[in-house]
Amino acid sequence: MKKAFKTEIRLTDEQQTKIHQTIGVCRFLYNRFLAYNRDHYEQYKQGKLEYGYVSGMDFDKYVNNDLSKQEGFKWIKQVGSKAGRYYVSVLCEVEVSTKEEQLTQEGVGIDLGIKTFAVCSNDATFPNINKTVHVRKLEKKLRREQRSLSRKYEFFYKETKTKGGEPATKRTNLQKNLLRVQRFHQRLAKIRQEYVKSVVNQVVKTKLSFITIEYLNIKGMMKNKHLSKAIAKQCFYEFTKWLEAKCRENGIELRQVGRFYPSSKTCSQCGQVKKDLRLKDRVFTCSCGHRTDRDKNASLNLVQAKEYTILT
Repeated sequence: MKKAFKTEIRLTDEQQTKIHQTIGVCRFLYNRFLAYNRDHYEQYKQGKLEYGYVSGMDFDKYVNNDLSKQEGFKWIKQVGSKAGRYYVSVLCEVEVSTKEEQLTQEGVGIDLGIKTFAVCSNDATFPNINKTVHVRKLEKKLRREQRSLSRKYEFFYKETKTKGGEPATKRTNLQKNLLRVQRFHQRLAKIRQEYVKSVVNQVVKTKLSFITIEYLNIKGMMKNKHLSKAIAKQCFYEFTKWLEAKCRENGIELRQVGRFYPSSKTCSQCGQVKKDLRLKDRVFTCSCGHRTDRDKNASLNLVQAKEYTILT
């Protein structure tokens, strides 16, 4: 079995200098691309050319075959063609153990949500990490840096328009502010990804025979302007993909119920469907007398589902 490993590399000062040169070349080529297209379009309007726009591929040919060979532009070839964080990826052939893992006969249903990240039918509950103090503090710092960056951009363009230029120190401050914003975004993304992986690992290590989840229409859910931001932070797609990979690796059957399966509206005791259940109703109450948490009821319905698609 092939398995990939990925890790970020730490660069030396010489390597960092090379990367900074690469970023400078990328910025130059971007501005050159805009100017090249503008001139090309002017010639098109004058009837000198048949088309008015140059594609990225055609511009690459122009840079490699023409611009980089001109006197004064040979330094373009001194750096690579790709800027950002640097990682090392290794694909290894891993020997699969012939010893079969002893799986239990039990299964579990997992209901994903916003208030609580995941509720399992075996009473395991995983809270929403975005509500923790640590993440909230990072988000608060991020908002502060974003407001500061917005003010710098506004002032920068205003001064550039009126005075025709901007001191290099102010441009440097803006770039530093932008870098801080990007680091906060990356830090938060890493925290959420690691939490998703830890949840999957905790579920899989119990050696269940099957796991049932529901199909989530993430694209449709994101259209809700009141919940789209909260949904994006939950990383539901990453959770599903990581769970699928770990189930395949451990020989666990991963089941997925259909998009319109009423897991939240169905009573897990008598099977009656409560059509008037609203999103704000956090406790499921049935006419049969059954009363339980809405998410726990959904997870029980998932583990009891008879119609499903097997993903692994």
